[in-house]
Amino acid sequence: MNFKGTANIPRDEMKGLVERFGGMWNGYTWIDQTTYLETAGTDALDQLLFIEAERMANGLYDPEDCESERTVIISELQGGENDPDQLLDQELTATAFRAHPYRHPTIGWLPDLRSMTREDLYGHYRRYYVPNNATLVVAGDVDADDVLGRIERTLGKIPPGVTPARPSIVEPPQLGERRLVIERPGTTAYLKMAWHAPAATEPDFFPMLVLDAVLTGAKGLNLWTSFRGVPPQRKARLYTALVERSLASSVSGALVPTTEPFLYTLSMTAMQGVNLAALEAAALEQIERVRTEGVTAEEAARARRQLRARFVFENDSVTNIAHQLGYFETVTGPGFLPDLQAKVDAVTADQVSETARRRLAPVSRTVGWFRPLERES
Repeated sequence: MNFKGTANIPRDEMKGLVERFGGMWNGYTWIDQTTYLETAGTDALDQLLFIEAERMANGLYDPEDCESERTVIISELQGGENDPDQLLDQELTATAFRAHPYRHPTIGWLPDLRSMTREDLYGHYRRYYVPNNATLVVAGDVDADDVLGRIERTLGKIPPGVTPARPSIVEPPQLGERRLVIERPGTTAYLKMAWHAPAATEPDFFPMLVLDAVLTGAKGLNLWTSFRGVPPQRKARLYTALVERSLASSVSGALVPTTEPFLYTLSMTAMQGVNLAALEAAALEQIERVRTEGVTAEEAARARRQLRARFVFENDSVTNIAHQLGYFETVTGPGFLPDLQAKVDAVTADQVSETARRRLAPVSRTVGWFRPLERES
């Protein structure tokens, strides 16, 4: 709805305000934050600030647009449910969490989307879109004092609201393995395993990040770009144990920086004809090996090198630089981003081994299968 026009920008003109400067814009929402990004020439800065001031203070939320967008989002949700991998990930997360709001998918649940009113939506907008709940980042060939003056003349006019309270729900400890099986028509079988993971600011986060690089290859920490490319996996443990042995066509790991403890998830796509039980047994064999035997100094060093390279790639454009500054300021607070590399470099093989032993225990594991059924002719 925040791309649908404002009191001072007709909906048909919003996109053109950026594109006339040869720029691009986008946005996304995830479990801890909503992000809007624009990249254009320096001469577009006043226009970009104007757009964001309008987006924050003067959204229209026209009832007809709300109904139209509801249809679009429901269609997107149903499309995701038709993607077995995405559906399994959603249901796995909801199974792993019992109390914390992280159990809800970002896009929501279908009954909520159908029952939500325009007033519900607009009330959420007015509650959360206030200056004291936002982080503004400008990256590029600009003068800081000049930019601050421009910001003051645009967004500085918007009065602060009541700072929204964050939920204080603590997920209770998991007492045993949880499992789910989804059976639907399809052609491919999927296996996912999740363990409760540390928040980004907890001591275990960086040893866990190095552990994931050992198991599945380093992805980096840019939620906007890190998972779009293939990580270096040639010597990753689960790749060599599952893909090279033709048990899985792909394997990946996901550990993302979050405000509160989320999940570490392993995802595997079974090769045609491979039983999910056999794939799970082979994967768990490797997990137990890393829990009982730990990782070697060579593996830890290779993982640190891979992560160092990923961090460099994550700053390869002003868009990525701005994203990282805003993301970590919002999700972890100030001072976290500059220390990323030093914290990774300080991780030892012993720390990774100890983290694997504690964090990958069977008692805190959630396992999900997608088992395809043959379509009826």
